[in-house]
Amino acid sequence: MIGSMFHLLRLSRASFVLAREGVFKSVDPGLAPPAARPLLAVARLMARHDARDGSTRLVAAFARLGPSYVKLGQFLATRPDVVGAKASRVLEQLQDRMPPFPRDVAVHIVETAFGQKLGEVFTEFGEPVAAASIAQVHRAKTRDGDEIRNVAVKVLRPGVERRFSRDLSDMYFAARFAEKHFAEARRLRMIEVVDTLARTVRMEMDFRLEAAAASEFAENCAGDKEFRVPSIDWNRTSKDVLTLEWIDGIPLSDSPALANANVDLPRMGRIVIQSFLRHAMRDGLFHADMHQGNLFVDREGRLAAVDFGIMGRLGLKERRFLAEILYGFITRDYRRVAEVHFEAGYVPAIHRVEDFAQAIRAIGEPIHSRTADQISMAKLLTLLFEITALFDMRTRTELVLLQKTMMVVEGVARGFDPKFDIWATSEPVVSGWIAENLGPLGKLADAGRGLGLLGRAAGGLPEFLGRVERISRKLEHASEHGFELSPASVEAIGRAEARRARWGNAALWVIAIVLAAMYWAR
Repeated sequence: MIGSMFHLLRLSRASFVLAREGVFKSVDPGLAPPAARPLLAVARLMARHDARDGSTRLVAAFARLGPSYVKLGQFLATRPDVVGAKASRVLEQLQDRMPPFPRDVAVHIVETAFGQKLGEVFTEFGEPVAAASIAQVHRAKTRDGDEIRNVAVKVLRPGVERRFSRDLSDMYFAARFAEKHFAEARRLRMIEVVDTLARTVRMEMDFRLEAAAASEFAENCAGDKEFRVPSIDWNRTSKDVLTLEWIDGIPLSDSPALANANVDLPRMGRIVIQSFLRHAMRDGLFHADMHQGNLFVDREGRLAAVDFGIMGRLGLKERRFLAEILYGFITRDYRRVAEVHFEAGYVPAIHRVEDFAQAIRAIGEPIHSRTADQISMAKLLTLLFEITALFDMRTRTELVLLQKTMMVVEGVARGFDPKFDIWATSEPVVSGWIAENLGPLGKLADAGRGLGLLGRAAGGLPEFLGRVERISRKLEHASEHGFELSPASVEAIGRAEARRARWGNAALWVIAIVLAAMYWAR
């Protein structure tokens, strides 16, 4: 009960901030749930007279609510399937920038993490050079024998785990209540949204996991001549501290410096696109935050990436799905594009392949009437996902993250060259992957994997049959004697029902106004 009260108080504050920033001024009352309409009218009256119009409302509101909500906003920007394309574009403006915490606090965190004085870990340790909601970065130097290296040291912000844990518990409370009372919330799968955010944040706050992702990424890219990943210093990495090679280069966000260095910008655009597709399709692991601030041109003209807190993964099925879709659109084989959806199990079998192919043709044909530089691959995938929604295709989080990252890298490439031909640039990577994985050699590899799976299944058959026998006995016993609940379970159910009845009405009002914002965003 006490916990529910605190959830409601904090969510009420969040609703108040949204109202004061004028987020609800543009909400159509006819689109809001009936229970939310009275509060919606009040919320619109609460807006400040100088509340900014347009896209800055959501950005300002999330920024005022603090780092947890900034992360939520950034995460929702990657989920246009949840908040809609309009809100997704708005939330892209959220910048995860925070004032740095003092250097001596960072020094204390480093010394606590390694149980040594700072001078025993780093020979030099500078002031922070960048600060965000979860961590900040310092430039430092290390000495191992006669080797002196420049490194970047990422230090976890003090108290951030407790703050995020509290705010995430509020979001879970809101999501559970909303899904119970609102069909739209169930359709949007709000609990799953918070689940994904929570997993992402937990991984970002354990730098050992980020280091592992960067290390795997570096191994995958070891043979790439035009792309590099900084090496990890595992001896100086812990849960709260990440040490990696310092990238001495020019960020792609620094246009004047790129111009002064005579960097071949169209070439960099090509490297960005081909590297992303190669990592996604060849390796199944891609950098999911490839904006200009995380990409550098090093002294050898290679593209270097930093910040591996958000990484995307694709299984073999998803990689094959992506390759065949892109190749199908290039060759105008819409029937094959439709078949790929059905073979992957993404579209229910109750629909006809012919009908789906017809819908896909409506996307593909207009593309071929335009010049290559006018065609957006990311926009094509966005339209494709809109079509698939009409055919009951469930949201695939990994594909949405892929599509969102593609929008970012495509924007980087076109920023360097407005006439950039993304299809001609992508074709060698896509066709090469198809030839290697879907040609004769690929089919032999599939057969080998199938035989391996069959062998493992045969080895586990005795254990499986034993489990089936035990489950059968339990079901037979339950059919004769019924299922039993322990006294503790009965008591817990009673307490839970009492709490729901007590706080139900109050929570309904708070959640309703939050849902109104979701309706406006869509």
